[in-house]
Amino acid sequence: MSRRLDQTPLAYQSGFRNHFASEALPSALPQGQNSPQRCAYGLYAEQLTGSAFTAPRSHNLRSWLYRIRPSVAQSAYRPLEHGGLATAPLSRPAADPNQMRWDPAPLPEAATDFIDGLATIAVNGDAGTQAGCGVHVYACNQDMTERFFYNADGELLIVPQLGTLRLGTEFGALEVGNGEIAVIPRGVKFQVRISEGDQARGYVCENYGSPLELPGLGPIGANGLANPRDFQSPVAAYEDLEGDFELVAKFSGALWATRLDHSPLDVVAWHGNVAPYKYDLANFNTINTVSFDHPDPSIFTVLTSASDTEGMANIDFVIFPPRWMVADNTFRPPYFHRNLMSEFMGLIHGEYDAKAEGFLPGGASLHNCMSPHGPDAETFEKASDASLEPQYQGATLAFMFESRYVFQPTEKALAADFRQRDYVDVWKGLKSHFDPTRP
Repeated sequence: MSRRLDQTPLAYQSGFRNHFASEALPSALPQGQNSPQRCAYGLYAEQLTGSAFTAPRSHNLRSWLYRIRPSVAQSAYRPLEHGGLATAPLSRPAADPNQMRWDPAPLPEAATDFIDGLATIAVNGDAGTQAGCGVHVYACNQDMTERFFYNADGELLIVPQLGTLRLGTEFGALEVGNGEIAVIPRGVKFQVRISEGDQARGYVCENYGSPLELPGLGPIGANGLANPRDFQSPVAAYEDLEGDFELVAKFSGALWATRLDHSPLDVVAWHGNVAPYKYDLANFNTINTVSFDHPDPSIFTVLTSASDTEGMANIDFVIFPPRWMVADNTFRPPYFHRNLMSEFMGLIHGEYDAKAEGFLPGGASLHNCMSPHGPDAETFEKASDASLEPQYQGATLAFMFESRYVFQPTEKALAADFRQRDYVDVWKGLKSHFDPTRP
């Protein structure tokens, strides 16, 4: 009897990148070895590796999948056109030092699924050398019913802003909505469904580099920031469906498609430490100043992708969540700054404390390496004269993809109707307050 994964109840197991063992049928997992001569239930054993075979044990990532049909049971790949996606490096346009901002991407009117609804805003690094990332937005209104996707170029960090996504994966199903994130490892096949009659919009960071991991805590100690136990991976669930299906692959910057006569979400059991996971950002234990000065955004890091230079991340995923502001004798919003790191910022809901208006949920801003930025004129004046009583910022959730590599906006993002071409004007009202006679 055929069964669909989207009809199975959601079940999760907790822990960040733990070695999990999960089976949808009793005794589907072999005991004592990974690839017996014959697997239970007539299944095929298949290994998925997320690191080099010889990576140190602490960073060695692999999972064994026990599936109804092996992944090689497919047709030849053929190129698939997609005008909205781009991959680093780009031949043009050149990277731009101008501060940039976009309104939320418009929701589609025609039937559009998650793949067709992807559009690249900016990229950096080089996917071929496994460095840097791509930053995309998505806007969709239709399920991927007979369609599946995997990305060979990098892992996907999905940040929903509008609507709830049900991610059917080879490992089981994840449901993720506003205020949550999901990570799909490189190469994992998945399908995106949304609530009936709903629309969905959000952000995607395509990480070309080392897999995302929890940052070190250093002087913070054992507790704080994101706790490993709050990350959830799916429990094994499978669908046994025959039909005419399309599997789309992102490979070396291009999309390719192959035909399948069965659903690729047919893994009955799995074990290992490379698997999709989700995280509720409300579980983040925020660290903040209780004396003076605005702290660096590094204390808000949820996940990081390391580079070959210690302290300079390939990507940091940083959030600005609900928190108490108590700093005394301090300009509390983010100060004016020029960074070595480049910042792509998005707003999930609420208002961001450094902008008076124009930065909307679903929108984005880009401040590249050493490009000056900070609070707009209205925010500066207001914060300079504000009463510094304890204040709870409870109705806000913003995030940042911060990278050591300069972001290169795509031509389509630069020409988009929803780009704010007058963004730099938000600082025009900043005037001189200098008076040499008044200390």
